[in-house]
Amino acid sequence: MIDKVITLLQGQAQDAPITLLAYLAAASALLYLIATEIQRAQVRIPGFTGPSGLPMIGNLHQIRVNAAEQYRQWAKSYGPVYQIMLGNVPVIVVNGAKAAREIFGANSQALASRPEFYTFHKVVSSTAGTTIGTSPFSESLKRRRKGAASALNKPSVATYIPHIDVETRDFLNEFLTYGEAGAKAVDPMPMIQRLSLSLALTLNWGTRMASQNDTLFGEITHVEEEVSKFRSTTGNLQDYIPLLRLNPFSFGKAKARDMRRRRDVYLKKLNDDLDERIAKGTHSPCIQANIILDKDAKLNAEELISISLTMLSGGLDTLTTLVAWSMPLLAQRPEIQAKALQEIRAVYPQSQILCDANDDQSIPYICALVRELLRYYTVLRLSLPRGTVKDVVYNGHTIPAGSVVFLNAWACNMDDQVWHDPEVFRPERWLEIPDAPLFTYGLGYRMCAGSLLANREMYTIYLRLLSAFEIRDVVSEDGTAFETHPVKGVEDQTQLVSVPKRYRIRLVPRDERVLRQALDDYVDEKH
Repeated sequence: MIDKVITLLQGQAQDAPITLLAYLAAASALLYLIATEIQRAQVRIPGFTGPSGLPMIGNLHQIRVNAAEQYRQWAKSYGPVYQIMLGNVPVIVVNGAKAAREIFGANSQALASRPEFYTFHKVVSSTAGTTIGTSPFSESLKRRRKGAASALNKPSVATYIPHIDVETRDFLNEFLTYGEAGAKAVDPMPMIQRLSLSLALTLNWGTRMASQNDTLFGEITHVEEEVSKFRSTTGNLQDYIPLLRLNPFSFGKAKARDMRRRRDVYLKKLNDDLDERIAKGTHSPCIQANIILDKDAKLNAEELISISLTMLSGGLDTLTTLVAWSMPLLAQRPEIQAKALQEIRAVYPQSQILCDANDDQSIPYICALVRELLRYYTVLRLSLPRGTVKDVVYNGHTIPAGSVVFLNAWACNMDDQVWHDPEVFRPERWLEIPDAPLFTYGLGYRMCAGSLLANREMYTIYLRLLSAFEIRDVVSEDGTAFETHPVKGVEDQTQLVSVPKRYRIRLVPRDERVLRQALDDYVDEKH
């Protein structure tokens, strides 16, 4: 029988070679499809329903655009916890506040790891390494988290106030200068990025980014923005469809390698410059120097870089994105600005227009405004995915060790079981229910270690910004009305970080003379 088949194939090869190749290709594709479907059926997690998908790709085609919102909508049909298939990878998606606390809060250690993704972990991070947030669980991770925790706890954050003071003053001065004291509408993104980047550089390496015209400013902000895209849990198809990794002309892989190379260059420069200052004894106190000089820290070069990357990417993601969203929203909501100013003036008279950087979040309404911005504009709509290191049981069903679990922070923050009006931006909700859950920083063991620092930075930014300026007249780059809705206004719906579209805005000084005098006095003090 086999001899006859071989003879037949040989005859076909001689008589119609192209037809034979087409048949063989079709047969190979069919066999591959059957094999992947068998595998997909075997790896599905029993007991969890979810939306049906397509062969080979699963649900990938349905969540390419705004995955977090799609997951939230599916939760209305399948409940707060369900299963999807991303290629051949089963993923448990958690969408409700109560379920999130039950799964992540009660199983913190079991959900302590991260799954490894081909594009980000194997290509982008193969030389410089991963951040603390994106690293799988290991003894090295424990050491890095301990080092970061000591650098980001409340006493340590208090020592960073002089840096926050400097950067927020320069932030106001840039708007005063580039916006010509409110006469000119500006794109605020360069000012926001400089503020975020300079804070990250100062805190970690002890060096400022004093101007957005610095060549290193453009390079770092561009590369980190591109690297953030490669962290997307839905934007890189080769993560879930291994066959795509065989493509030697993959534009995505080539771009990832280029971003990795460029990132390595400026990381080396920042580290080398700090090493030189340490050797000369001219360095300023900073996280990286403190860890290098701490004989008990015992972190190797790769672990030090991981902490550096964490500070760099975390600051640029959270602070930049949130401030970028907040300014057009506040321009469209003058009543929120008026309420904030009323509360600020109850503590700081107009003659003290800059307010005190040492103010440790004493004005409840400004704290509530920050928390509502964090909730409504959830920066990482899908928190970085978790990998289970132990079995997790939910509602009598087991999520086995080695599984991938997504926390849909966006859906949890918009949970109508927590709020009766989740889709309304209303800072007062946090004065009414101050202990309500907030999922923007994650939950459990892997929640963001820099939340205290981020909260303090944002409080000072809004305290001073709203004291000094009235925010007005936001328009899109094309001159049309700007969309501030957290879903409709996103620039790229496939990205991990939900960045708003670009816009122009006017910042009008509330008292130009007093503001200029305060900024001039500060410059004189520095010199």
